[in-house]
Amino acid sequence: MNNTKAVSGGPRMHRARSSRLVALAGLLLVVLGAPRALAIQPDSLLLDDPRILNSHGFLASHPDQRYRRLGLQAYEGGHLRQARDYYRMGARYADKLSQAAYAEMLWNGEGGSVDQPAAYAWMDLAAERGTTWLLAKREQYWKALSPAQQQQALQIGQTVYAEYRDAVARPRLERELRVALKGQTGSHLGASNNRLKICIGPGEPTPNSCRAVVSSDIYYHKRFWQPDAYWDWQDQLLASPDRQGQVQVGDPQALPPASGQ
Repeated sequence: MNNTKAVSGGPRMHRARSSRLVALAGLLLVVLGAPRALAIQPDSLLLDDPRILNSHGFLASHPDQRYRRLGLQAYEGGHLRQARDYYRMGARYADKLSQAAYAEMLWNGEGGSVDQPAAYAWMDLAAERGTTWLLAKREQYWKALSPAQQQQALQIGQTVYAEYRDAVARPRLERELRVALKGQTGSHLGASNNRLKICIGPGEPTPNSCRAVVSSDIYYHKRFWQPDAYWDWQDQLLASPDRQGQVQVGDPQALPPASGQ
């Protein structure tokens, strides 16, 4: 948790929902990749092809990315309570974007009541790895809290960290990856040049769901399945300058005080 000296003032935040949606969508699409036309290709797909990352088998084995995607879909559909739930589920698997999105929804009161001290605790968690733009957002939150709210945020953070910090959450995802590798999930089409071909698609593998063919050495590349390589890949995507430019959350604006305050 951050121990920055308390800064006075505690404005409540407001932004038009349309602008929040654009910002949050940009935040969550950082590592999803843009969709491409679905068609079976004669050659193996390239590493990081969205058809691999968006396939049913891949997402089933990567709950961090699955719940982040479901959260974004729920958010865009206006199902804000459900979006909150999905982001919190993604957060259990050390997904920093899910944690940041959950913090944003708490801060803005989307899908539930406003809880800015809790929002700070979650954004502090999202910035746990030292990602520059997440650290900046965390400090933006901190400066907007009153001294009393800051102390509350630090207390909430102890509980949040106990269940969701990397040391606890990463092993959850790593277990999922080990299970998937052991089962070697996917629809196998046969060997080509001594490399297994795997059929991928948006649903359970069936002859009719095959939308692309990928070689096993690409589908089971270490960056997707070996924990150290996977976390390095995720951190590189989070920290890349071109990705950071997609997240423009803007400055906080104070709401007028409620009557009677």
